[in-house]
Amino acid sequence: MKNTKKKILKSKGYTIGSAEDFLGLSKEESEYIELKLALSGVLAEQRKRKNLTQSQLAKLLKSSQSRVAKMESGDPTVSLDLLIKSLFAIGATKKSIAKAFH
Repeated sequence: MKNTKKKILKSKGYTIGSAEDFLGLSKEESEYIELKLALSGVLAEQRKRKNLTQSQLAKLLKSSQSRVAKMESGDPTVSLDLLIKSLFAIGATKKSIAKAFH
């Protein structure tokens, strides 16, 4: 957010903070969410790099297109386990997955 917008919001009585502050998340909870979002992004990136549609990836995973969409959007119902298995299924390596953590 731009500093000018922050100043305007503060002058109107709004409090500026992070999602972690707003939701009352612990550092560990916040890190977990960031990790899932990073893996979701890597999955979408890898899928596109392989020129696969969400439907094609779903077929490869024996899942549905809507589930792939949820995986790529960081839906909270998607487990880390499923994200990592999906990444391996499309050819990601441990090294490429580890890059998501940086």
